[in-house]
Amino acid sequence: MILQRIKEYIDLKGISISAFEKSIGMSNASFGRSLKNNGAIGTDKLENILRIYQEINPDWLLTGQGNMVRSGSKITLPPPVTEKKGIPLISYQTLPTLFTGKKGTFSQATEYFSLPLFNEADFLIPVKDNSMAPQYKGGDIIACKCLSNEGLFFQWNKIYLLLTPQGALIKRIHPGKDEEHLTLVSDHTDYPPFQLHRSLIGNVALVLGGLSAE
Repeated sequence: MILQRIKEYIDLKGISISAFEKSIGMSNASFGRSLKNNGAIGTDKLENILRIYQEINPDWLLTGQGNMVRSGSKITLPPPVTEKKGIPLISYQTLPTLFTGKKGTFSQATEYFSLPLFNEADFLIPVKDNSMAPQYKGGDIIACKCLSNEGLFFQWNKIYLLLTPQGALIKRIHPGKDEEHLTLVSDHTDYPPFQLHRSLIGNVALVLGGLSAE
């Protein structure tokens, strides 16, 4: 349903329904009423949405097919919430504490963000380089879910964050040359794939999605 997809976008964008209504020329509370009553939205309002929020993929909005945002676009990270609720934006120095059961030990400088679409995420972290471009560029923010090493299995071609002796690596995972290895693949062609022995993987997080910090 189009209205439900619009609500998903509003939640991820981190804006209020009233602000969204005002931005596209809807009367106050009309979107909420239409959503509650399984109503429709006018063609003129859909045109306004696609004109004002240009990162939205029209195919996704109208049919539910494809990704929420256009290729090469990302949702802008909303302002942080004032209380320590939501998903923490952490540094790479803080990252190991997430896998030790010490999620409450972040510094007071850590910011928290409300991102309902990524409500399964344990943390947000900036991307350090362009090896996963154009999917994720340096400076983008990725939402990650910590995975238990017990019974861990990888979904081939999914993007993971791996803690290794070389530091944190953000790569797609493909089968390795044998059962003891994995092939780590970058999206950017300047970064060739390489083999990594499974024993060198300390902890793993699944990348759920990305946002632009700009």
